[in-house]
Amino acid sequence: SGGIDSALTSTLCAKTGLQTLCVEMPIHQAESQVSRAEEHIAQLKKKFKNVSETRVNLTSTFEDFKNVVPNSDSASKAKLDLSLANTRARLRMTTLYYFAGLEGLLVAGTGNKVEDFGVGFYTKYGDGGVDLSPIADLMKSEVYELAAYLNVPNSIQKAAPTDGLFGDSRTDEDQIGASYDELEWAMKMKDDNKTENDFSGREKEVFKIYDRLNKINQHKMNPIPVCEIPLNLK
Repeated sequence: SGGIDSALTSTLCAKTGLQTLCVEMPIHQAESQVSRAEEHIAQLKKKFKNVSETRVNLTSTFEDFKNVVPNSDSASKAKLDLSLANTRARLRMTTLYYFAGLEGLLVAGTGNKVEDFGVGFYTKYGDGGVDLSPIADLMKSEVYELAAYLNVPNSIQKAAPTDGLFGDSRTDEDQIGASYDELEWAMKMKDDNKTENDFSGREKEVFKIYDRLNKINQHKMNPIPVCEIPLNLK
């Protein structure tokens, strides 16, 4: 995607020596994101013989989808925008599993610990639909440290984190309302059983943001509810 998480994940996969397929899937993508992704993949292919790439432009597929689904007069623009953003992520997940099926490969997740287990900042059955998660136990700051150690391109290390799902310049911080450094702090405070009453000012605001997102996104982090039928009713 041209982001730090996918760059680190693909580098770690490449270092295993196992077949690694990098799939670029632009959907109305900003040119800067495309160029960073291309720079990174080119660097990987030069360094690792087990790395290959493919590119699938999903823009027309996304537009076709928008044209065939009925419009909802009752949905707000914000809900429509979010639903379409999640649709982008799910189209990409479908594409990844298409190639995984052809090549007999596993899909590697690119979520870090703050996203996956803190605020749930990913799409359910989109970028959350994976087979393994190489960096899901790393805080965002640790992702940057490891990416620097592994010489991920500077253009990616310096880029503002963004999911690129809305077709504009909004960053992750714009969407969440807090930076990753702030969210890491809040995650540690939550693990220490702190509450919002323990803080004031910006710290209290950040903790409330983290706590709210952590609660409402538990459905992404926990196994799906199963209706267990009592034996006497079967």
